[in-house]
Amino acid sequence: MSSRPEILFPLFASLETLTGVGPKMAKAFGGLDIETPRDLLFTLPVGGVDRRFRPSLNGLPLPGTVTTKVTVHRHHPARTKGRPHRVDVEDAELSFNLVFFHASPAWLEKMLPEGAERIVSGKAELFDGIAQIVHPDHVVPVNQADEIPEFEAVYPLTQGVTLKKMTTAVQGAVARAVDLPEWIDRSLVTREDWPDWHNAISTAHAPETSAEISSTAPARRRLAYDELLAHQMLLAILRADRRKLKGRASAATGKLQSAVLSALPYKPTAAQERAIREVSDDLASEQRMNRLLQGDVGAGKTLVALMALMVVVEAGGQGVLMAPTEILARQHLQGLQPLAEAAGVVLELLTGRDKGAERTAKLKALKAGNIQILIGTHAVFQDDVVFADLRLAVIDEQHRFGVAQRMKLGQKGEKTDVLVMTATPIPRSLSLAQYGDMEVSVLDEKPPGRTPVTTAMVAADKIDQVVDRLRAAVAEGKQAYWVCPLVDESETSAKTAAESRFKTLRAALGEGVVGLVHGQMPPRDKDAAMADFVAANTKVLVATTVIEVGVDVPNASIMVIEGAEGFGMAQLHQLRGRVGRGAKASTCLLLYQTPLSETGRRRLDVIRETEDGFRIAEEDLSMRGAGDVLGTVQSGLPRFRIADLERQATLMEMAQDDARAFLQKDPDLSSERGKAVRLLLWLMEQDQAIQMISVG
Repeated sequence: MSSRPEILFPLFASLETLTGVGPKMAKAFGGLDIETPRDLLFTLPVGGVDRRFRPSLNGLPLPGTVTTKVTVHRHHPARTKGRPHRVDVEDAELSFNLVFFHASPAWLEKMLPEGAERIVSGKAELFDGIAQIVHPDHVVPVNQADEIPEFEAVYPLTQGVTLKKMTTAVQGAVARAVDLPEWIDRSLVTREDWPDWHNAISTAHAPETSAEISSTAPARRRLAYDELLAHQMLLAILRADRRKLKGRASAATGKLQSAVLSALPYKPTAAQERAIREVSDDLASEQRMNRLLQGDVGAGKTLVALMALMVVVEAGGQGVLMAPTEILARQHLQGLQPLAEAAGVVLELLTGRDKGAERTAKLKALKAGNIQILIGTHAVFQDDVVFADLRLAVIDEQHRFGVAQRMKLGQKGEKTDVLVMTATPIPRSLSLAQYGDMEVSVLDEKPPGRTPVTTAMVAADKIDQVVDRLRAAVAEGKQAYWVCPLVDESETSAKTAAESRFKTLRAALGEGVVGLVHGQMPPRDKDAAMADFVAANTKVLVATTVIEVGVDVPNASIMVIEGAEGFGMAQLHQLRGRVGRGAKASTCLLLYQTPLSETGRRRLDVIRETEDGFRIAEEDLSMRGAGDVLGTVQSGLPRFRIADLERQATLMEMAQDDARAFLQKDPDLSSERGKAVRLLLWLMEQDQAIQMISVG
């Protein structure tokens, strides 16, 4: 195991080694996620206060921060409890007050003796027509005026850490930052006009204007790039490591693929053809495939997956398609079975519901190689599920499966290739942060035959009109989903909301017209309710977000989302994608509670204006920030202290290109720049990358 270089020891020492930081304060810093001087270095100012000297308050816009020289005239101590102590002072042109609450009169008289001159700095405002500064931030004798910075950096604070303490601790950490060799490509540093690392740290912590605090300031961009480069180096090392894993070449003959294409009622889009080609090339190579297939709602990912599965069957192997829920697995079966039959390929379903003799027979056929493609849920992970020759695992909605489960699936075959699919459009910067170790194929076109969906916003107090419209639509033979609000995120309250809406709609529309499905129903009841809706026995399906991903009923052309303001934009987009799957004109109604917040209205407006999932994802990112967009489900996102994925997306792309290209030139990081990159990895706590390089 290699160990951290000595030059970095001072930055990874305990906080208590810094002047002015005791055990109590070190503990308080924990509230900001700061445990070492290095963490302080990467906690940059979030704002700044202009404290340039002004001769007088006269004529300045108030309220505002002012630094000026005053003569102290008279003290007026507080007469009663709770009243302030006032001090009359005068600058070059104006008399005003300094105001203090709960301060000792003796201490104030010592700090501001009558007749003395002092420099004061603080927020001045008008009170009863007289200017005053309540609790000045700085009061110093005239000969110490240079102690007040002209521009004071403001840091994030927490209980027990004042700005003064924070600034002192940061200065101590900055003093420990030594010159380090350059790990960024020299030509890039020159092109971007970036300072070296040491200068960037010093400048970022001593801003002289508010422009130097913005994410576009050269020092900040450089430090953000350092962070992103370290992260992308780790992903590039993981990717290179995975590429060393020998795969098995599965060469396509094209026979089964052409049989599937002939059975299709439409021609694949150019994006689908491109993705099929990329996946087929991966399968034919000796390296193991690790590819992400990202496509918007209804972009036709399933066809790409089926064509990939056909390649491995043509090569004499087996494939598995994993779905996160039984509803989805059954739907994949319905959609793919006719195409597989047209190609003469045996496709089977395995879920937790298979029991006894039926399950035993399926497992036997799978082990003998008589089942060529298996569609399954988590049930496939069980130890007694054995393949004759598993070559490809396709994982749908991968964020619902853990990494350990993915690996377990891969172990069921020798050198299994992996294709991961997601219907959640992810902005490019987040996709690189989260899936940078994978190759990515994007489906950015919709297949023909899908009609645009008209989206409208309706206030919740007009719900009766919505029910009337629904009654008329049902009479015309149309089908609709009614999605219930996310009540405090719990499945129990979502169930209660769904059951109560089910009752009111059943009373309004008639017995037998309305079905119900929610996450707490037994699987058998859930499937029966879905089957009734698919067969059009029921016309309206009341549901919780169980139906968010992948449910496909071409005849359903109306989607009502109740409490739409409580859903994330990606979720609203996914839910809307359940309609518009057939030739009928489709509608999505966003029912919202009034009054809507400004952000709430903007989010619903974006959904109403566009059906482009990638544009929605970018808007969502700029409104909510990276962590919220991916949500807790996909918390694989790294935490960056400086880099801002919303505003610095281009830096992430530069870092990925740089990391991948450099690792090809210097795979064991042994060149001069390679050694500097190792230092960067230690500095950014990417120890895993270093261990992999050392072992590799």
